[in-house]
Amino acid sequence: MAKAYDHLFKLLLIGDSGVGKTCLVIRFAEDSFSSTYISTIGIDFKIRTVDIDGKKIKLQVWDTAGQERFKTITTAYYRGAMGIVLVYDITDEKSFENIQNWMKSIKENAYAGVERLLLGNKCDMEAKRKVQREEAEKAFCTLARDILQKYSRKAAPGSSRPLLEPGPPRKAGGKCSLG
Repeated sequence: MAKAYDHLFKLLLIGDSGVGKTCLVIRFAEDSFSSTYISTIGIDFKIRTVDIDGKKIKLQVWDTAGQERFKTITTAYYRGAMGIVLVYDITDEKSFENIQNWMKSIKENAYAGVERLLLGNKCDMEAKRKVQREEAEKAFCTLARDILQKYSRKAAPGSSRPLLEPGPPRKAGGKCSLG
């Protein structure tokens, strides 16, 4: 039986409560939208496979709670993340200012070479949209491509467990299709 994907990447969405992380994950993974969501409790994840430059990339997109009371739970999920999306609400200046705190959390909890992507969002401001939905969804592909180009999977000597090693330098362009 053939493998359904070439690589598995763990992506983590972080940011203040109410910035629209859950909306982003559900829109990306299920292509659905609801104007009402309840706050994420702890952590949740969705999976979607994308095609990037001829490689099938399975993305595990982890949606974290933004509330302070869940920080001890969600910081454990930084480990193993290959990409982190920092989300802020374009209509809430404080959520943007708090990106500094989230960057500190990444530095304290994630591995040093983790790819990062800053994403402004507000799912309920459709009438004031400045970035088309297709462009926003491509943010996930951009992050996955950066990870793919940064690392190549190779087995450690004497082990069947893959380890990540730096790959060739990043190249601009390439194809990404949402599967």
